[in-house]
Amino acid sequence: MVKKTIVLLPGDGIGPEVTAAAARILADCAKEWGHRFELIEQPIGGAAIDAAGSPLPETTMESALGADAVLLGAVGGPKWDALPVGRRPETGLLELRRRLGLFVNLRPVRLRPALGRLSPLRADRHRGVDLEIVRELSGGIYFGRRGHHGQGGDESAFDTEAYSVKEIERVARFAFERSASRRGRLHSVDKANVLETSQLWRRTVDRLSGEYSSVELRHLYVDNGAMQLVLDPAQFDVILTSNMFGDILSDEAAALAGSIGLIPSASLGSGPALYEPIHGSAPQLAGKDSACPIGAILSAAILLRESFGLAKEADWIERSVDRALATGARTPDLATSGERAIGLAAMTEAIRREMAHSLQPAEGYGWGV
Repeated sequence: MVKKTIVLLPGDGIGPEVTAAAARILADCAKEWGHRFELIEQPIGGAAIDAAGSPLPETTMESALGADAVLLGAVGGPKWDALPVGRRPETGLLELRRRLGLFVNLRPVRLRPALGRLSPLRADRHRGVDLEIVRELSGGIYFGRRGHHGQGGDESAFDTEAYSVKEIERVARFAFERSASRRGRLHSVDKANVLETSQLWRRTVDRLSGEYSSVELRHLYVDNGAMQLVLDPAQFDVILTSNMFGDILSDEAAALAGSIGLIPSASLGSGPALYEPIHGSAPQLAGKDSACPIGAILSAAILLRESFGLAKEADWIERSVDRALATGARTPDLATSGERAIGLAAMTEAIRREMAHSLQPAEGYGWGV
């Protein structure tokens, strides 16, 4: 029996809906496997601005620091777009990552077996897509010096990209170790032909590669890397890259799987880990029971595996997602011509039914047929 505290940060838009779906899955897991998960909900983002005047209230931060893991929905929306950059909902998420000491964002991208028709690529190109993007999370242009000068036609602005050897080393080591545990291929993506930070990145990654003889290291410029993700995604095992490049490439890679609503993520570092689907708050879908909960549910599964060491429970959830999709369950973003779409709640229940059918409590860790 495992006893853990999970802080839920629903956030904005569809965040509360997908987080509630993941919370139901976690509750089912605790009940069926004899664990105790205390789920504590706190505000973040626009909802926190409205409730407490800050995108990251101190009570939320204290709860997150005291948790065993954190599960986030999404933040942001047009309601708060007019606020200055430093006061917008996204600022709360960046500050949360910083104070939790998170420096790695892990984004697994796999084409679910039942969803091959959703990939924009031909079958011969999307076959075998199973990769992980390791994105540096605490440095780079999102955290560098920024500002603007003047106004009107004379206005200018700047954002600064900065990296230290230490920052690169710690995320690179994670990527090498991740690759060594998978298929042993690591692509490091940079822009070393024009950027000083990328030249430091490449030198540092090259130096560390000598410690990982089982991993084949290749370098790609980011523009070529983006193209290769479309031309031959199966060549990739683990992709290592900087904060901004990783943000962009992981959204591109999500399209290979058919929908951004399917992709989970984990942010890891020195403090409690943060798990979240990579999609945004999609305010146009909020309250319509039409969003896809799978990214959030798979994020909960990764939480169980990475933070709690519950690999069998995580496998159980992931297999149940695939079983539900195999029965034809589709939210609107997953339905193709001729397929009937169901809502978020119905998709969640379809996954829960597969979880109930596949678990064999009498055998402890058995799987149904």
